[in-house]
Amino acid sequence: MVTEPLVSIVTPSYNQAEFLTETITSVLNQSYPRIEYIIVDGDSADGSVEIIKQFQDRIAWWVSEKDQGQTDAINKGFQHATGEIYAWLNSDDRYHPQAVSEAVQFFIENPEIGLVYGDLNFINHKGNEVGQFNARETNYQKLRRGQVHIPQPAAFWRADLWKEVGPLDPAMFFAMDYDLWVRLAKISPTHYYAGHIWADFRIHDRSKTITADDQCWSEMLQIHRRDGGSWFSTLVAKYWIRKMIGSLWRWYKYRKYYHFMF
Repeated sequence: MVTEPLVSIVTPSYNQAEFLTETITSVLNQSYPRIEYIIVDGDSADGSVEIIKQFQDRIAWWVSEKDQGQTDAINKGFQHATGEIYAWLNSDDRYHPQAVSEAVQFFIENPEIGLVYGDLNFINHKGNEVGQFNARETNYQKLRRGQVHIPQPAAFWRADLWKEVGPLDPAMFFAMDYDLWVRLAKISPTHYYAGHIWADFRIHDRSKTITADDQCWSEMLQIHRRDGGSWFSTLVAKYWIRKMIGSLWRWYKYRKYYHFMF
């Protein structure tokens, strides 16, 4: 009989009380029984701590203290993780009930795969579905060209690989997940679990997708150059195209996500 692996899930949180209960319950109500849940709060002042305390008997470890932002909080959380499979879920997103169970089953059946991800829905402020992330198969070469296609809230990876390539780069504010996917894909294959929706990504007026989306490609370019990437590459071309049409692109993204938010 195969022992069910422990899955460590970290939630970084800061002043997201409005959505936090839904996030927490989506983790604790998973169909999979062996979950180690960790919450790292950045000294919220909106009632988040009181919400966390309501569930503390089911949380493996939590803290509320000032930190250096989301990336720092995630790294801090994984320092306390003891599972064999890792994931993080931001405090405004949520899992579908079967997500962890299906991810674990895939890892058991495919020991050569280091990262697996499913599909993801976009939801609005009220939690209503408004679209779907364009997830599809990718690999190290495609990632280096800027073909990401990995929805972070629906991604799971092996803990031993994190210990080899982690932690997240604290200099990254937006593209720390892309950086992690590149590092993981370099040493282990990735796989897209097509047709299975594992998570919901919330679009609202305080989400990074709205407030700081323009930083993403700039950080991706930093990662590309750091890893020896050429200036004559697809990723660099995409970066400059977006930069040249910056105001138009931001207007398009705002209009698109404004429709999502309400």
